[in-house]
Formats: sequence, structure tokens, C-alpha cells
Amino acid sequence: MDIRVSVFDDNNALRDGLFYLISATPGFTVSGVYPDCNNVLEHLRNDPTDVILMDIDMPGLNGIEATALIKSHHPEINVLILTSYDDSVKIFDALQSGATGYLLKKTTPAKIMEAITEVSQGGAPMNASIARRVLEFFSEKKNIVENGYDLSTREKDVLGCLVKGDSYKMIAANCFISMGTVCTHISNIYKKLHVNSKSEAVAKAIREHLVNDTM
Repeated sequence: MDIRVSVFDDNNALRDGLFYLISATPGFTVSGVYPDCNNVLEHLRNDPTDVILMDIDMPGLNGIEATALIKSHHPEINVLILTSYDDSVKIFDALQSGATGYLLKKTTPAKIMEAITEVSQGGAPMNASIARRVLEFFSEKKNIVENGYDLSTREKDVLGCLVKGDSYKMIAANCFISMGTVCTHISNIYKKLHVNSKSEAVAKAIREHLVNDTM
């Protein structure tokens, strides 16, 4: 069976190039190519895939946030980051969000196809320079500190409901509060997390483990 691959990248030329590369390689098929991740779950529902080539810097939901969202709903999908960023923070954030590989865009087409195969077989492909940065990052013994968002217990409950996909009405019923109170809590959550939408709040909650795993 062919390995199904989806591409999320806002660079038109690169996106088209990856489409033709994957389509022309025996054993692979393109599930879809998209310029952003703003409707990523809908895309994956309509066009199932096995491996995603994911850019980081895109309009709206960025690749790291999208990866966390994807893995929360589709843990079986492998996300392979393909980006120009090679700094330690981006690498670490991507891996923390659930990415199973990290490649730079200067990677040769042949190596990209090898990486897709490797990640679909349980591997974690990385450029040598990226692997070195990962080792350096952990060798510095940096610790992840507790989040400083100061979310109240009720706000954490509401955020947990958002992560589960509950509607405002369902949150009101589950938390025994009014719709108006739900909206107030959500507004406060957005402010404290420094986000502007439900998808951003959910992605951040998943990536930074702000709520108990209830998925």
C-alpha cells in the first residue's frame, strides 16, 4: 500500500515541488497540499493521510501549534517538520508538540523521500545538524518550568472542556455555570494564554500540558 502524504506549506513553489516529487515516486501518493493549517482537522477528515510534511511559519495557526492539534486527534499520523528554522527553541517546541522528525528545507529531494519512509516505519529522521542541536539542548540540562499563566481551577476546567471539543453550551452544563460565565472564563483564558482563538488556546494547552490529558 502506498504511503499517503500531506503537505502544509505557504510557499507555493515549494508546495508544488513537493507535490510533483511525491506523486512521481513509486510507493507514495499525495493526500493533499495546503497553504495553511487553519482548517487542518477538516482537511485530515476529508483526505486521510499517514505522514504530514509540516512547515512552521504559516499564516494563522503555525506548524507547531497545528502539530499539537493533529496529534491530539490523530496520534497515529506522523508529522515531519520541514522548515528553514534550525534554532534549538523551535526544534524543541516542535518535538514537544509531537513531531516525529525535523528536516531543513535545504534537504535534498531524495533525503526527504527517505525520511518519509523512515518516519512511517517508526523512525525519527533529522538532519545531522538538527540532531546535534538536540543533543546540545539536552546536555545543557534545561528544565521545563511550570507555566506562569495563573489559570484558576475553574479556568483550567473550562480549558479542559475546550480541549475535549465541547461547545459553550456543553461547558456550561458540565461545569454547572451560565453561558455568560463560560464566555467570561474563556475571555480570561485567552488573555492569560496570550492567544486570540479557541484553536490557539487548545494547541497551547496540549503543547504545554496545561490541563489533564482527557482526550
